[in-house]
Amino acid sequence: MNHPTTPAPSPLTHFDAEGQAHMVDVAAKASTHRVAVAEGRITMEPATLALIQSGSAKKGDVLGIARIAGIQGAKKTSDLIPLCHPIALTRVAVEFEVEASTNSVLCRTTAECTGQTGVEMEALTACSVALLTIYDMCKAVDRGMIIGGVRLMEKRGGKSGHFVAPALTTL
Repeated sequence: MNHPTTPAPSPLTHFDAEGQAHMVDVAAKASTHRVAVAEGRITMEPATLALIQSGSAKKGDVLGIARIAGIQGAKKTSDLIPLCHPIALTRVAVEFEVEASTNSVLCRTTAECTGQTGVEMEALTACSVALLTIYDMCKAVDRGMIIGGVRLMEKRGGKSGHFVAPALTTL
């Protein structure tokens, strides 16, 4: 005899028991201080990196504008990612490290809030938008730039606790 079964709940929080996408209900969650850190890298030709470092790129201060773009990206995350909650961010920081040995710029972003849901997506969006802005500002001289390695490095606060990304190993 066949018995109808109820679908098992998905471990993915943005899908209901029937597999339909939905925005997670965070009403019952406690407001806590939440922090997320993300990073990524853009690699380019040495001459492109020299332009960025000298501040003589045709479109202006590449890293300064990319920093502002990253902050703006964090603030717009819920407009860009359909199921993200709008969050009242209390802090967004965008930092760059020029790495001449690899002809790259490392971007590290931090997003913070006190709220009922995390800020991982805001940190990741800030990083992605900052790197895309560097690409946009330098594409006239180097269309072969590579953006990569965008990932969550750390997250604190909320029910799931503290997360620190494992170190990457190279083959």
